Amino acid sequence: MALLLLLLRPILILSLFHFAPIFHSEAALGSVAEEDFSEELLLRPLPDRKVLAHFHFQSRAPHTNSNGRHHHLFPKAISQLVQKFHVKEMELSFTQGRWNYDQWGGFDPLSSSNAKPPGVELWAVFDVPHKQVDDSWKNLTHALSGLFCASINFLESSTAYSAPEWGYRPDSGSLSGLHLTSSEFESEGVGSGIVLEQTLTVVVQPSSQRTVRIYSHETKLQPSWSLTSIFGRKVSGRCVLAKSSIVYLQLDSSLVAELDSLQKENNISSTDKYVSEDFSSNACFEVSVKPDRVLKELKGFEKKNPSVLYEFSIDKYNESGPFDLGLTWTVPVAWSCQKAPLHVSRFLMGSGNERGAIAISLRSTELTNKLLHTDSNEGRCKLEVKVFQVVPWYIKVYFHTLQVFVNEQPQAVSDVVEKMLVSPSVDKVSPGVLEMVLKFPCGMKSAAITLDFDKGFLHIDEYPPDANQGFDIPSAIISFPNFRTSMQFLKDDSSDKSSILSKFEENSAVLAYTEVLLVPLTTPDFSMPYNVITITCTVCALYFGSLLNVLRRRVGEEERLENKEKEPGWLRKLYAKLTGRPLEPVESTSTSSSLSSSKLKFIILVAGIAVFWQVYYG
Repeated sequence: MALLLLLLRPILILSLFHFAPIFHSEAALGSVAEEDFSEELLLRPLPDRKVLAHFHFQSRAPHTNSNGRHHHLFPKAISQLVQKFHVKEMELSFTQGRWNYDQWGGFDPLSSSNAKPPGVELWAVFDVPHKQVDDSWKNLTHALSGLFCASINFLESSTAYSAPEWGYRPDSGSLSGLHLTSSEFESEGVGSGIVLEQTLTVVVQPSSQRTVRIYSHETKLQPSWSLTSIFGRKVSGRCVLAKSSIVYLQLDSSLVAELDSLQKENNISSTDKYVSEDFSSNACFEVSVKPDRVLKELKGFEKKNPSVLYEFSIDKYNESGPFDLGLTWTVPVAWSCQKAPLHVSRFLMGSGNERGAIAISLRSTELTNKLLHTDSNEGRCKLEVKVFQVVPWYIKVYFHTLQVFVNEQPQAVSDVVEKMLVSPSVDKVSPGVLEMVLKFPCGMKSAAITLDFDKGFLHIDEYPPDANQGFDIPSAIISFPNFRTSMQFLKDDSSDKSSILSKFEENSAVLAYTEVLLVPLTTPDFSMPYNVITITCTVCALYFGSLLNVLRRRVGEEERLENKEKEPGWLRKLYAKLTGRPLEPVESTSTSSSLSSSKLKFIILVAGIAVFWQVYYG
């Protein structure tokens, strides 16, 4: 994986690791004859002066009935995991940060398949009887926990997972990441083997290679960048084990539209500058390496300005002539990525430690009506939205308090909610699950959904180490079934097509994740046990220290010490001799019996205090 070695010093904004076995039919995938491995990298400039880097690694293994097969390229641990637990589909994601749908877009295959909620998310489909699913899930989580050195085993608890019915279900082939395309458990036909796809998506802030100039309307020049400036090194060639190593540079449709308008303002004709051979003469930007192929989207979201892909093959580069792709902007460009049909956000309402409310806000992104779904039965335009929400058991949601607002006006639930499935939570057993299918009018500007809840109480052993920080409510999943993110760049359907191009062509629904909510619950004072332990140990130390001192001290030694105290010291003798006065004997302040009695009283007093404290405050 030579491309992965580039990640030496990126400024990490969002990190996604996906691991998913996905079933493909043999007709679509083709039979895998032998193991192979390919690596690809997609680079895309973003409107907020950042760069998206999407690494895609794919491994394929043929079908086998033997459990002890030797693998040359395919990870043996993954193959054993699929065979042992009968995994048909799986997706495992590790995410740091959150995808910015406003700045980075929400209407493309990458944002719908690779943008995941913060933390760990695991989806799995098993080819086992229904009664064995829970056991297979627990075994799978423990195996993944050891395989990836992560605390995935905490997902084995029934309070940490749920099984959706119809509100949200991943489309076949749309799960991104480590694609374990497993058809070994199909009863019909010959299995096509396992396809494993591993993806790493990062958003980095490049350091500009030139001074930023300010133009009119305070538009800043986009930072110029290269692989060396972002990752700290050049690509010295493809991996020796990889069948192919390809780097893509993508210009999305919104950027292409903006560049075309700039060219028209500068009296530069021909919008095909991006797909011509002499692309380097473009007046808006310069690419340091000539691409091997330039691909133009065939069925773009906007037919007038389709997306453009520059393809660079790493096969012809080596250590003497490394590959270092760079993009230099010559004019200031400002654009915005294509957003999802509705902008989704989620927040909490209410105050105090007793009750509150969850609100999901939907705002229109001003899509044209022709892109919206028309309900032929009712003869009017409708926008369909699916909501899937999981709530922990200690958040007592009252689903009957569901309220729907459209354009800030309350609406009857039956007018907007087409169908709803509710699974109430059970204390310390299972979380609450809400699945809804909503249909809003196309001309709507904004909508909101609210649900009231009460905050529960936990046992002291159930609080996490950072309980005062709050408790997380997982992200809600919002999908738009009537909108698809398919992008096609090639006319032919060859079996050896690039992995990234194949992912772009998948007809998956637009998907978005909301924010993770942080709910403060009533938390006990965890410092009180420490204070009790500290004062108890102090009292015990004083008590036993004094007791041992009295028991171990001997009477003869005390008398010797008293006699020694009665003897005049040399300073007193010297003073008497100088002044001529006689020595006066030292009077004993106490006897051994009085000393022992006072110490015994002190011990009894300390013991009484300790007993009183233990009875009333322990």
